[in-house]
Amino acid sequence: MTGERSLYMSTILITGHLGLVGRHLQPLLERQGYRVKGFDIADGSGDICQPDQLKKALTGVNGVIHLAAVSRVIWGEQNPELCWKTNALASEQLLKIACKQVDVKPWVLVTSSREVYGEAEFLPVLDTTPTNPVNVYGRAKMYMEKIALEFREYGLNTAVIRLANVYGCTKDHKDRVLPAFCCNAVKNANLRVDGRNHLFDFTHVSDTVKGLSLVVEQLENNERKLPPTHLLPGIGTTLGEAAEMAIKFAGSHSRIIEAPSRNYDVSRFIGDPTQAKELLGWQANISPEQGIQLLVKAFQKQLQEVPA
Repeated sequence: MTGERSLYMSTILITGHLGLVGRHLQPLLERQGYRVKGFDIADGSGDICQPDQLKKALTGVNGVIHLAAVSRVIWGEQNPELCWKTNALASEQLLKIACKQVDVKPWVLVTSSREVYGEAEFLPVLDTTPTNPVNVYGRAKMYMEKIALEFREYGLNTAVIRLANVYGCTKDHKDRVLPAFCCNAVKNANLRVDGRNHLFDFTHVSDTVKGLSLVVEQLENNERKLPPTHLLPGIGTTLGEAAEMAIKFAGSHSRIIEAPSRNYDVSRFIGDPTQAKELLGWQANISPEQGIQLLVKAFQKQLQEVPA
């Protein structure tokens, strides 16, 4: 089994290990027997924009899971220069350094985003749908994908995985849409909805990390031709529906306050999960309705534990 072999052989570097996905992925991989090194600006263990720090961190690792990024579309719009420097150029630098490793040339799994598809003409979106991002965040991720796939020609084993609206943790940014809905509903506060009919494919973080661990297994077994693949349940939920679910599960008196949508946001996205199931044996186990209920319960528990 991969987990048994990796206990002795595999050290994996996770950039951005303290983010939403990283903090759930690291313990899962450690339970499977991998040795995991963290690299995150949040705790001072590493800054992906610093090549010398990357070189040191990449020495001797068997694989890299690249999560570190300016992780939100709105942040990219507020500081496009930093977004491009971090998500595009620093990712390219990481791939170059990995490719130059002499003793061990690690595989590299780069995590991209459904934002690369932009406003797709047809739903559900296939993994092979041409990329056409509408914001700087999506363009930076598209650039990273392109470079990652090009480095295969130089012997670097890479995989591109596109994540879609990952949620499911009370430690997530409080103004991210589902945590904001659930937290506010628990507190009987109003829920602001920027575009009530906007449609998304929400993916619970526990499903996301299971999918990533299956990609790691493929890379550990030297699979070298994985195509770009998205991880998502394939279930569309509007922001209005998500807000209503949060209020219902919280038994809340919150009101929904509608606001105009932002001009840099994709308004409709549902993905086809078939490729992930066929290539990885993965499918989402938690529906958006189940996930929102779990997140509401988590915020309720958190609120109960706060001292009076």
